[in-house]
Amino acid sequence: MTMKKFPSKPPRPTDGKVPAPKKSPPVSHKDQPSGGEQEDMRLNKYLALSGVGSRRKCAEYIQEGLVKVNGAVVTDIGHRVQKSDQVHYKGQPVKPVTRMVYYLMNKPKDTITTASDEKGRKTVMDLIKNKVKERVYPVGRLDRNTTGLLILTNDGDLALKLSHPRHRVKKIYHVVLDRTLRKPDLEKILAGVQLEDGLAEVDGIDYVDNQPKNEVGITIHIGKNRIVRRIFESLGYQVERLDRVYYAGLTKKDLPRGFVRPLTKQEVIMLKHFT
Repeated sequence: MTMKKFPSKPPRPTDGKVPAPKKSPPVSHKDQPSGGEQEDMRLNKYLALSGVGSRRKCAEYIQEGLVKVNGAVVTDIGHRVQKSDQVHYKGQPVKPVTRMVYYLMNKPKDTITTASDEKGRKTVMDLIKNKVKERVYPVGRLDRNTTGLLILTNDGDLALKLSHPRHRVKKIYHVVLDRTLRKPDLEKILAGVQLEDGLAEVDGIDYVDNQPKNEVGITIHIGKNRIVRRIFESLGYQVERLDRVYYAGLTKKDLPRGFVRPLTKQEVIMLKHFT
């Protein structure tokens, strides 16, 4: 997708350099310690390092009573887990992984961005079950009918950083609306639209070059639920198609819809640098 240069807010200061590795690369697809060798750690971190989900999601699982330590339900997310403890999530034993893996997916429509769905709908995990042997989970939530880039990993620390708004991780969406986006409304969106849960700030928005004026590109770093759709709906537009074409420095180049590929070593280093 080719877009005009977005009007944007000033970028955060950066020296533009990626730290050079010292004795070994910061990350790789080879086995490496992930934190499981520590004598003790917080329970939500232990679960995140076990590939259960992000730390935030694992905290919810703990509070819901889905986690047991040595046979007893623990609802304190700060509970310290010892190396010798036995931890179970939904009755299944879990242990911190010793091999971090990172994948990029071009999500198709009609798939749920969760590890499982109580209604039996297709999830992104169904798409990778015969392709990825490690237990991973999606980062960068997309609703059922939104397509585009997702990261799947078992690295709970990276997942948390990519999801946290303070890191201002850049995301670009290609939006197709039900009608032409009026210029005054485009300017309102750029200035920030007030929604029921606060101000929706965008980093840039413009029409897509050589396309009808109902097609726009929008750049954001916030991660509120259905935020792009809600921005346009607040001004009376309906989003007919929504596609995430850029996420944290990654694009859909050479990745067809519904496919997944491992990130390269350089891409993982870039993600670490992003956060």
